[in-house]
Amino acid sequence: MTRIEILKREDMNDAQGEVYDEAQAGAGPVGGPYYAYIRIPELMRQSQKLRACLHSGPLSGRERQIINLVVARHWGAKYPWFAQARGALEVGLDREIIDAINANDAPQLDDPREQAVHAVARELLAEQHLSDATYAAAEASLGLDDLIAAVANVGQFGMTCCTANAFEIDPPADVPIPLADI
Repeated sequence: MTRIEILKREDMNDAQGEVYDEAQAGAGPVGGPYYAYIRIPELMRQSQKLRACLHSGPLSGRERQIINLVVARHWGAKYPWFAQARGALEVGLDREIIDAINANDAPQLDDPREQAVHAVARELLAEQHLSDATYAAAEASLGLDDLIAAVANVGQFGMTCCTANAFEIDPPADVPIPLADI
């Protein structure tokens, strides 16, 4: 059960309502960890901007979803997993890839860029740094700017997962691909 009260739009103060309306108008997320962020309106606004910046950045939707799935799996974050598994299907990731990440296994990825973002996310989370070999391979596959975007995506989505976990923000009951207990 969620630890914080989920504010309804009519119960928000003026600043909260303004940023909520901005997010709705821009088709940004307003659920999950944003239930917490809305309590600090500028945090909500800036987190929406960073999310939008990364979304419009150099990584493909598939690459971002692979990173987000790895991060949600690492943190055992149920709500973010729910949202990202759904998003992964929408961008065309095969269920086998999602299931492998869910099981904390290496998925079969044929694209070198997808292999690189998976390796970067996994190693960065597990080791808190990148080995010279992983860094070199990722830079060769992605280029420096896209590697920076991948690392930033890991950090940004880590904040999302930590927030969801700290406040026990749970996904809906009818999750199509639940996060595995491992």
